[in-house]
Amino acid sequence: MIEINLLPGTGKKSRSKSAGVNFGGAAAAVASRVKDPYLLGAVGSVLVAALAIGTMFWYQQGREMRLNEALRSAQQDSIRFASVIREKRRAEAQRDSVVRQIELIKSFDNKRFVWPHLMDEISRALPPYTWVTSIIQTNQTLASAPVPANASKPADAKDGKSKAAADDSLSIPAVRFRLIGNTVDIQALTRFMKLLEASPFIENVQLVRSSMVIIDGKEVTEFQLDGNYQNPDPSAVHTSPVSLSVR
Repeated sequence: MIEINLLPGTGKKSRSKSAGVNFGGAAAAVASRVKDPYLLGAVGSVLVAALAIGTMFWYQQGREMRLNEALRSAQQDSIRFASVIREKRRAEAQRDSVVRQIELIKSFDNKRFVWPHLMDEISRALPPYTWVTSIIQTNQTLASAPVPANASKPADAKDGKSKAAADDSLSIPAVRFRLIGNTVDIQALTRFMKLLEASPFIENVQLVRSSMVIIDGKEVTEFQLDGNYQNPDPSAVHTSPVSLSVR
């Protein structure tokens, strides 16, 4: 038997209704057909791996953006503070130069008062009927002594001591002097040596020689003393300010 549809459209509608996809039914059909648990585990592992890779990619992208921003900020700070760092280093170099100059001036200033102190102490200790004929320095100051060009450097263990000795040579000049004089009383010579030794500026006073000489028809004792200048205790040095009136 042949049937003819005389109403156009009714067949299409029925076909369109029957053409709908039932996803639930399809998934159930697939699940009913797949019975292997290893296959299900593999599919699940792939899905988990894809999710983990996506999450890590997103995290790395965000971290890269943050690091790039921090790098740009650090570069800008470096450029901005480069001039400040250069000025700081220049100021430190100038400060070190000034400190070295001040130390050099201090060393010269300390040497400037060596002989005034010696002359003052010798004059104060000079007993009656005793006079000085000459005072000379018998050695060179350590600070001004030249250093040989081929001198070997000290060992590392002695660097601290050698540096301290160099500093002492700049601040405390080593001066050894020889004093020649006359006296009419040998006991006055003994008192003179004791007073010199008691001075805070003089040490190691030794009698080199003494002899009898004739001066202006009188017999006197000529003596020769050697001694060293020593750095006095700070309590023995008295300073006073100097004020000048400006007109």
